[in-house]
Amino acid sequence: MDFPESSDILKLCESLYKNSSTAFQQEANKIVMKKCRAEEALIFFVAEDHSELLCEVVGNKILSEEIKVSVENSTFQTVLEKKTSQIVNKAKFCLGNNNSFSIQVDSILCVPLFNSNAEDRVTSLLCLVNKKNFTVEDLELAKSWGKYIGPLLWRCRQYEDERKIRKQAQSLLQVIKTLLVQIDNVNLLLKEVMTEARKLTGAERCSLFLLDREENVLVAKVFDGNSTENLNECPQDISIPVTEGIAGHVAMSGEILNINNAYEHPLFYRKIDDATGFKTRNILCFPIQDDNGIIGVAELCNKINGSHFTQFDEEIASTFSVYCAICIMHSLMWKKVRDAQSRSRLSNGLIMQSKVSEEEFLRLTSQMSGANCINEHFRNFTFIPRLLTDSEAAHATLGMFEDLGFTNVWRLRKSTLIRFIITVKQGYRDPPYHNWKHGFSVAHFSYLLLKNLKLMGNQLSFLEGLCLFVACLCHDLDHRGTTSSFQVTSKSVLAALYSSEGSVLERHHFAQTMAILHTEGCNIFENLTEVEYKQCLDYIRDIILATDLAHHFRILKDIKKVLTDGYDRTNQDHHNTLLCLIVTSCDLSDQTKDWSNTKEIAKLIYREFFSQGDLEKAMGVMPSEMMDREKARIPRLQINFLEQVVSPVFELLAGFFPDLQVLVDTINEHKRQWDKVEQVFTEHLPSSNISPLDFLDDERVDGAAMSA
Repeated sequence: MDFPESSDILKLCESLYKNSSTAFQQEANKIVMKKCRAEEALIFFVAEDHSELLCEVVGNKILSEEIKVSVENSTFQTVLEKKTSQIVNKAKFCLGNNNSFSIQVDSILCVPLFNSNAEDRVTSLLCLVNKKNFTVEDLELAKSWGKYIGPLLWRCRQYEDERKIRKQAQSLLQVIKTLLVQIDNVNLLLKEVMTEARKLTGAERCSLFLLDREENVLVAKVFDGNSTENLNECPQDISIPVTEGIAGHVAMSGEILNINNAYEHPLFYRKIDDATGFKTRNILCFPIQDDNGIIGVAELCNKINGSHFTQFDEEIASTFSVYCAICIMHSLMWKKVRDAQSRSRLSNGLIMQSKVSEEEFLRLTSQMSGANCINEHFRNFTFIPRLLTDSEAAHATLGMFEDLGFTNVWRLRKSTLIRFIITVKQGYRDPPYHNWKHGFSVAHFSYLLLKNLKLMGNQLSFLEGLCLFVACLCHDLDHRGTTSSFQVTSKSVLAALYSSEGSVLERHHFAQTMAILHTEGCNIFENLTEVEYKQCLDYIRDIILATDLAHHFRILKDIKKVLTDGYDRTNQDHHNTLLCLIVTSCDLSDQTKDWSNTKEIAKLIYREFFSQGDLEKAMGVMPSEMMDREKARIPRLQINFLEQVVSPVFELLAGFFPDLQVLVDTINEHKRQWDKVEQVFTEHLPSSNISPLDFLDDERVDGAAMSA
C-alpha cells in the first residue's frame, strides 16, 4: 500500500512557507488526487455549528466564490456525527453553483480531518471525487494523509487568522488616526468613516445614516460614500423612517444584518436599484452606538472580492463601529460648541449693529404717523422705491403693513411694529447693493403683487401674505456684500455655521430675522395663536431660503407643472410653489423698472461683485468673470442674466397672472437696450481711459439705450 513518503510530506510542508491556506490546499489536493487517482480533490471547512460546509479550493483551482453545502441530510452528516470516513461509489449530486464552480459527483470518498492527532473535533473534511470505484486502500491512504493535512491546515489557518487580526488592528489604528484628524469637521469625518469602512471590508458602496430621535427617522448624511463633490456644500438630506427598510431594522434591533442575496430579502427596497441601474448583490448593515444607545447605521453594499460579506467582516464592522461612535459623538459635540460660539459672536454683532435707543425710537415714532405716505403712484408697478430715503422707506413700510390690513387682522401693536421696522432697517449693513433699500424694494414689490392682484383670500391665505411681506423685508438681513460661495472659500463664521446645510447666506438671513423677532419689543407676531405662530415661522424660513437662485432652479419643473395643470388653491404644495416663485420675482424686481433705474442697479451690483473679486484675488483665488473688474463685460453679462434668469421667472409669473405681461415687455425692452449698449462698449470702450463700470455713465450709453 502506497503510504505517505517523506519527499511528499516535505513538499506539503514547503507549501506552508507561502503563508497561504489556499496554497497549502492546492498542494494537498494535488498529492491525494495523484495517489488515489481521483478526478478531483477538495477540502471542506466545517462551520462552528456543524450546519454548513465551506470550500474555497477545488483541485488546483482557487474559487472566486466559495462553495457552500448544507450538512443536514447529506453524505457528510454521518462523517461529522460519527467522526468516521465514508465511501459512496454511487453518489448522484452536484457540488457548487453555476456562478463560480460546479461539479457532478458520481462517487465520493470523505475523510474527517482534526486539528491534532487527538481526534476530538472535526475541523474539515478531505474529499476525493469521481473515481470508478473507491477502494478500502484508497480510504486508508486518504486517512493516513489526513493525519498530516488536518493539523497542518488547522495551524496554517490559525496563522492566517492571527495575521488578519494583526492587520485589522493596524488598520483600525490607522482609522482612528484618520478620523481624529477630521474630528473638527463633521462632514469630512463622516465621509472618512465611509471611506475607511469600504477599505476594511472590501465593499463597493456604503451609506451612513444618523438617527434623529426627535423625528424618529434615519438621515442619510453620506449616501453611497459620495455625498457631494464639494464637501462644504451638502445636498438635501435623505430621510428614511426608522421603522422601514434594512437600515431601520438594524437601528431598531441594534443587531448586525448580513444579507447574502439582497433581492431575496423582504426588507430590501429594490426601486432605487431600478431607478439608478445599480445592482445590489449583498449587504452588511451594522449599528453605530455608544453607551447611550444607537446614534446611526452604516450600510455596506457588494463585497468586491467575494460572494458575500464574511463573519470576519462582521467582526471588523463591530469593532469599527465603536471607534465611529466615539469620533462622531465628539465631533458633533465639538460642532455644537463651535456653533454656539459663532452664534454668540453673530448675535452680539447684530445687537450692537441694530440696537435702537429709546430716544431714537421716540423720534422715529413721532415721524411714522401712519399710511399717509401711501398713494396711487406708490401702488403702481412703475414706482421706484429706491428713490425714497432710508427713513422715508421705514415710514412707507409701516404704511404698507396698514394698507394690506395686517395691523387690523393680526392685531399688530403699532409700537412693536415700529420697533421691528427700525431694528430690521438697522440690521442691514451698507454694501453697495444688498442694503436696507434692497430689502425695502423687495418688500415693496411683494406689496404691489398682494395689493394689485388681490392674492390674499384667493391664491394665498392672509397668513401667507403676512409671511411673504415680512420675509421679503428681512430676506437679506446682515448681508456682507459677498456670496455664499465666498463665505465657504474664506472659511467665515457663517460658513462654519451653515455650510453643511447649503444656502449659507439665506440661512443666516433667516437666523437674523428670528433674532430680531426674539428681541424685546420686536415680536410683531405676539398676538398670533400657537399654531399660527409656528406656521408663520415655517413660511418665513421657506420663503427666505427660496431666495437662493439654486433653490429656484431646483423647483423650476414643479413651477411649470403647477402652471400647466392649473393652480389649485386647496393644494398646499401649489401654495408653497407659488410663494417661492413670487419671492424670486420680488428679489429680481429691480429689472422691471425704467432704464435709468436698471442701469443704476447694474452699477451697484458690479461695484459689490468687483469688491468680492478683489478680495478673492488677495486670497489667491481666481474670481469668476462677473466678479473680475478687469474681465467683466457688463452689458453681455446683463443680457445673459436677463435671458437666463429674469425673463423666465417673470414669464412664469405672467403665466399665473396675465396682467403682469407688461413687466415681461419691460424686461425684453431692457435686453434690447443692453444689446445696444454692448455695441457702444465694443466701439468706444477700448479707446477710453476709464473702467467699464465708469463707462456706464458715458452719455453715449444712455443715447444708445434710448434708441433701442
